[in-house]
Amino acid sequence: MTELLRTDSGSQDFAELVALLDADLHVRDGDDHSFFAQFNKIDMIRHVVVAYQGMVPAGCGAIKPYADTTAEVKRMFVLPEFRGQGIAGRVLRELERWAVELGFEKLILETGKAMPEAIRLYSKNGYTPIPNYGQYKNIESSVCMHKPLQEEKVEHL
Repeated sequence: MTELLRTDSGSQDFAELVALLDADLHVRDGDDHSFFAQFNKIDMIRHVVVAYQGMVPAGCGAIKPYADTTAEVKRMFVLPEFRGQGIAGRVLRELERWAVELGFEKLILETGKAMPEAIRLYSKNGYTPIPNYGQYKNIESSVCMHKPLQEEKVEHL
């Protein structure tokens, strides 16, 4: 059974999962990796969810404030051997619940065209495309999405 732990960026398990995520993104993003990497620092993230399968840290995700009522989903990752088991969806829904508790009304995120499984995950969970925002505005390989949060919907997941 998958256990979810709310923590922060000081979690060693989170740091190790993010290192594996960064290695995967380095391959997928190719020459663009250093551009994206500058926006993915984890040292100040206060809202992290780590998923454990037994005692093994199997996946993670985080949110960080973007604007007064908007938070950004960051650092979503599941180890390859645990993919296809619904872990990413559970982490995402826990992040959504947490965002509602913190008073956020909307989540936004950026992923890449080279990450079709991520785009499917977010679409399946109610995220819809939006114009690229912030530093991703003119980046052809970026896909930005958002989801309005409604307390009653998130509560019953």
